Amino acid sequence: MRFLVVTNAPTLKRDNLFCAYAPYVREMDMWFKYVKTPIVLSPTVYEQKLLLSAFKKQPTVISVPVLIFTSFSEIFRSAFNVPYILAVLFKEMRKADHIHLRCPGNMGLLGCLVQIFFPKTPKTAKYAGNWDPESKQPLSYRFQKWLLNNTTLTKNIQVLVYGDWDSKSPNIKPFFTASFLEAEKSIPKIRDYNTGLQFLFVGSLVEGKRPLYAIKLVERLHKLGYKVQLDFFGEGVLRVSLQNYIEEQGLEEIVKLHGNQELNVVKGKLELAHFLILPSKSEGWPKAVAEAMFCGTIPIATPVSCVPYMLDYGKRGLLISGALEPDVKQITEAL
Repeated sequence: MRFLVVTNAPTLKRDNLFCAYAPYVREMDMWFKYVKTPIVLSPTVYEQKLLLSAFKKQPTVISVPVLIFTSFSEIFRSAFNVPYILAVLFKEMRKADHIHLRCPGNMGLLGCLVQIFFPKTPKTAKYAGNWDPESKQPLSYRFQKWLLNNTTLTKNIQVLVYGDWDSKSPNIKPFFTASFLEAEKSIPKIRDYNTGLQFLFVGSLVEGKRPLYAIKLVERLHKLGYKVQLDFFGEGVLRVSLQNYIEEQGLEEIVKLHGNQELNVVKGKLELAHFLILPSKSEGWPKAVAEAMFCGTIPIATPVSCVPYMLDYGKRGLLISGALEPDVKQITEAL
């Protein structure tokens, strides 16, 4: 089987092996076990730090330009590249036995458009964003969701989405992403909530994840007299500004930035921590929350996407509003 993956996630060459973002690679390794010829169509450059892992079964990589629309020059360059990418997509989809789209994203959007011309080819799509039809999202995201949900334009496909929502077509399959094996289950370690509180933030240090808000939550608890520690696992464009805030507020002994770490390192921390903080503006299926719950760590998260469902609407964790004082009050009452 010629299995074509269309993704925005960059595929990079390291030590003569194709690598990509580690959680994505772990997932694709499971898919690639069942296909003879994996093909990945993606950008092949990325200038920021990324937690990389090599594919166990090395794919053939079709390199396409990166599409960026954040400045006039980038918009012009990307618009110039779109016809070329559409042509490459059409060529590769015509040869594919199965088409796998990774959405949402710029490449996913173009893939959603080109796949219309291949109604008989079996397809899957992994929509890793927020499928909530009531959420406010960019027009391109909403268009991808509409197209994937449309059984007239998008045929012979199973679209994996996070959460079970109303108004879904037969294309849509509720789904979640697992991080650990059933065999890894263990009896959660008993935590003492009286002598000190260990908080974790696991995820990218970007505006949408609101890492600064996590710091301010723990900082406020510290000022109220609680013995607290907050450890960050992840990288992103906000790292420097977060480090500056930590130093300006004198929080070096309380807040630590550890950067990207291997899953087993994070899992070890989760097995001991009291709380995970995820105050995101938007999510799909936040694996950090699921991983925390697997290890017995209580999640503190905003009610976006299917997070309320994951937390059984507050029975399995704390659903916070994103407003500092009410959230601090809720946490202290829970303590």
